[in-house]
Amino acid sequence: MYKVFLVDDEPFIIEGLYDIVDWSRLGMEIVGHAENGSDALQALHEKPADILITDISMPQMTGLDLIRASREFKPDLKVIVLSGYDEFAYLKEGMALGIENYLLKPINLEEFTATLTTVRNKLDLTRTHEAFNEYSTRILRDNVMNRWMYNQIGVQEFRERADLLGLNLDKSWVLVSLLRIREAPAADIYSRVERELKGIPEVIPFRDNDGDLVLLHNFEEPGRGGREAKELISLLAAKLSPHRLQISLGSVEEKEDRAFVSYENAKKAQEYFMISPELGVISHEELKDRTERARASSIDWSESTRLLLARDQEGLDALIGRELSRLGEQGAVTPAYLQEIALEWMLRFKMELQEVRHTEDPGLFTGGIERIRSADTLEELAEIVKRTAASAIEALNRDVKSPVVQQVLNTIHEGYHQDLSLKTLGNTYKIHPVYLGQLFHKEVGESFTEYVNRYRIEKAKEMLKTTHHKVHEIARQVGYWETGYFYKQFKRYVGISPTEFKGLG
Repeated sequence: MYKVFLVDDEPFIIEGLYDIVDWSRLGMEIVGHAENGSDALQALHEKPADILITDISMPQMTGLDLIRASREFKPDLKVIVLSGYDEFAYLKEGMALGIENYLLKPINLEEFTATLTTVRNKLDLTRTHEAFNEYSTRILRDNVMNRWMYNQIGVQEFRERADLLGLNLDKSWVLVSLLRIREAPAADIYSRVERELKGIPEVIPFRDNDGDLVLLHNFEEPGRGGREAKELISLLAAKLSPHRLQISLGSVEEKEDRAFVSYENAKKAQEYFMISPELGVISHEELKDRTERARASSIDWSESTRLLLARDQEGLDALIGRELSRLGEQGAVTPAYLQEIALEWMLRFKMELQEVRHTEDPGLFTGGIERIRSADTLEELAEIVKRTAASAIEALNRDVKSPVVQQVLNTIHEGYHQDLSLKTLGNTYKIHPVYLGQLFHKEVGESFTEYVNRYRIEKAKEMLKTTHHKVHEIARQVGYWETGYFYKQFKRYVGISPTEFKGLG
């Protein structure tokens, strides 16, 4: 919201300005007012203000004097003059001071609103330019590094871009570590990490497309370099305590054509925090034994995946019971090993569900993990895994909606850019809005507001990648009238700002 300050020696004018315009719809809010220039100048020293709306003729200090004085400490302040005097001298001096418009009283509402809209657009543009100047290098770096991590850029092109951006990648080996934070404000923590790494050119930080902070460790000797990378990560984790960080390490790989493998392994290691949330750091290397044991179990994981995606509850139950019984009959198998296999199954359900629905549902699995750890019998273990499988299938089946909810979803998908509310939709479909909200939440798995915001943000992501529209234009096109609120929601769901996301493309 842009901050507006009003100045006029006639109280009824100030009262009228409060009521004449829908300020919030313009993305503005009035933060204060004064009845003379002297009081206004003092208030402007203390209050944040982007726009000053002032009369010309006032006691103690004229509007022109106020503009001139406020420019000394608020050079970017936008000013609109309201005056009862249609005199060229006033207009000429006002224009010399860089005012946005000189409007005569009584105010023409259409002209006043148009002026405010123009001022808002200028402020939007200024903020966009400031954001670009601040983040342009980082955005370019994130873009190049993401393409490299996803193996989507040629060696020669990458070398040229890395040289252009001054990235220190002259060593032969790399290790990727990945930091994820489960509490707000993540951006502040990531900025702190980047500051800590400023004196270490061999470590390159960047944000990936999921909003995680990635550190690329570059070194010449794989053994020593890997150890030093782990020591650095441990040091960072200690400095950032008690923030709830999840740090995963990939594998040591040759830089030239295997960096993406280290990144993939760091991403996979992140998933194991679901099973071991108490750990601060999980290394891909430490998971090798676990992965090999899962493979050695000879469970047909591909068949398990097929049955889950086919929503075949009966077939999946039979497979779970059969395989756990088979393992339990092997004399050398310990109860701890069976629990580990059950946890591995849980992890695979989570990853498949996330792949299909593109959203996380950690609550779906947390209870099952705790029950697995306390299970006493093989039958109890199998029942827990079956119940989790049933929950995963139920989550997949949530796309099958009741007619009313399906109509609401269709309305959202077709009119997401419009003003949507449960009240208006309830009137449309002849159903009480409270009941409609409860029904929607039950069948979709999230509230109406959450779903609308998430859908709008997905549309905004598409437009940021495929159009040349400005961020504030895209915000309007997906249904957000207030650019600041759009930025807040976008960062909540994506992890980075719209400007940063646009630069990743």
